[in-house]
Amino acid sequence: MQPDELLADLDPAQRAAVIEPAQPLAILAPAGSGKTRVLTRRIAWHSATERIEAGHTLALTYTRKAAGELRSRLRHLGVRDGVTAGTFHAIALAQLRRLHDDRGTRMPELLERKARLLGPLVGSITRGKNRIEVSIAITEVASEIEWAKAKGLTPDGYEKKTSNVGRSTSFQPAQIARIFAAYEKEKKSRGLIDFDDIIRDCANALETDAEFRAVQRWRFRHIFVDEFQDATRAQLLLVRAWLGDRSDLCAVGDPDQSIFGFAGAVPEALERFDKWFPGGSTVHLGTNYRSTPQIVAAARAVLPGPDRSPVQASGVDGPVPTIVSYENGEDEAAGVAIALRRAHGEGRRWSDFAVLYRVNAQSVAFEEALHRSGVPFRVRGDAAFLDRPEVLALLDGLHDAARSAPGRRFSEHLTDLVTEAAELGEERRDHAQALATLGREYLVVEGGNGSVAGFNVFLRTSLRGGDDGGIGTDAVELLTFHRAKGLEWDTVFITGLEKGLVPISHAQNNLAAIDEERRLLYVAASRARRELHCSHARNRARGERTTRRSVSPFLADMERGIGIATPAVPAPETNKRNVEKARATLRTDPSGDLDPDERKLYDALVAWRLVQARATQVPAFVILDNKTLAAVARAHPQTPKELLAISGIGEVKLARYGAAVLELIGSE
Repeated sequence: MQPDELLADLDPAQRAAVIEPAQPLAILAPAGSGKTRVLTRRIAWHSATERIEAGHTLALTYTRKAAGELRSRLRHLGVRDGVTAGTFHAIALAQLRRLHDDRGTRMPELLERKARLLGPLVGSITRGKNRIEVSIAITEVASEIEWAKAKGLTPDGYEKKTSNVGRSTSFQPAQIARIFAAYEKEKKSRGLIDFDDIIRDCANALETDAEFRAVQRWRFRHIFVDEFQDATRAQLLLVRAWLGDRSDLCAVGDPDQSIFGFAGAVPEALERFDKWFPGGSTVHLGTNYRSTPQIVAAARAVLPGPDRSPVQASGVDGPVPTIVSYENGEDEAAGVAIALRRAHGEGRRWSDFAVLYRVNAQSVAFEEALHRSGVPFRVRGDAAFLDRPEVLALLDGLHDAARSAPGRRFSEHLTDLVTEAAELGEERRDHAQALATLGREYLVVEGGNGSVAGFNVFLRTSLRGGDDGGIGTDAVELLTFHRAKGLEWDTVFITGLEKGLVPISHAQNNLAAIDEERRLLYVAASRARRELHCSHARNRARGERTTRRSVSPFLADMERGIGIATPAVPAPETNKRNVEKARATLRTDPSGDLDPDERKLYDALVAWRLVQARATQVPAFVILDNKTLAAVARAHPQTPKELLAISGIGEVKLARYGAAVLELIGSE
């Protein structure tokens, strides 16, 4: 493509970012602002105008999928050959292999799974544990080692640093530090390196080997980095080593979407770009092309700090984001299932919807509710609840306990489960409490009696019913806030907006962690294109106890962002009887047989009712229920008498709402 063609369909801010001559350059790209478009256009435009050479250009991403998409877009823009695009690890590994080939030395073997060495080393902290519990311990220790290396820490440095930052683990920092040191020693003795070593070793080689440094800097003269807010300290040092004393760097990202601090990301790499790369300049993109103005306002209102660059939405107005209060977590899951079935009944695909939650353990309530309601779903990026190692380990523990104490009541085994889990890490504790909640439901079904074997059958029946959970191509997505990053849906349900979940409990005494929790909620909310539905529970089962929950403090900011001054609307389904009644009603949607004109009026009536509900602080069904609204849409009454003839509208409701309803009918 010609240079002018590459700029023709860009907005002024995008165009300015593409042609900006300053180096090093950071492009701050809020959610939905066309980040990848700007990055690829900048590479293509600078190549077409001979400001860079494609064959000497390196584009770094964080996933193979992102690298493939970048290459595909560049080919479409006419940059067919030359640009090297790949992940940090893939590029660094290729360079190290070339170094050893040129020197005639043996490249250390790559250790693809830390478990291969960590297995024998974790014995000191897993004595008496079963196979699955040992596997969980290995995974946690491996994650801690990866975090330490991302921060550039040695085993000794790990123990000190993790104590200072209050990092939560199931084991003592000193225990992990000892295993970390033994792991490094064993790895070195076997001539192995792991993926984390690749980044460090490549940076060290660039700093210490003059010939290698000269070759690599000659080969890659122009460096572009995507999702720069996710860069770790080790990766930032590698970028510096690639650059040397040059300035030809363009970094694209959004500091407001920096949500991987727990994995070692350095959020200030973009916010303080000139500190990391002296002389650096920053440009801003300011238009969101994904979401409605209402969603943009709601999402950005939860971000930390008052001094943020403005972002406008390009699209037309959409529905005001909703905030629904449920009596408990089970009602919340059932309410979401009801809303999904109704929306799908309007002719939309299941894959238009996503249900987001803060921690993995929350998925179980939605898996159960969607299965019971016949809603197909997939748990993206994670195993379904019953297949997770944490749950398998807990179930194994229940079976072991039952075998060792055959006369003990199942309810007592549940109590032991929760008590023992309290000593474990947060992830295991959350799963134990979710499992115990299911155990209580099982005991109700069994009339207070039960067994571990019977509970296992109950779980398989309740959560999967012998099928695969509906994981076909058209399915509702269930996933955590973190997993949602980089994705988008027409409609998003954000659930569990309660203190202790949002923000997460272990972040509450750490200002930096609270800020990251705010950014995480922003990421979740900004996944929605047209509709955003938020919810929280006033009570939530935690194992055998039900605890009173406080609304997330972030919700007040979200409400202010969209100009909502009224309290959250209590959900109609405030007890089990109403939930089941509403679920049954939804299966025979009263609006399902409306023609297009009737459907248009029905939707307008629903929107009007929502405004009335918020203004009067009552549940929507108290005003007029769905069946009545559908009847109004079909009858299209023109006078108070005709309106009064409709079932569900009596003299009181006619006096209170009749004029407004008739006016709305006349305007449609």
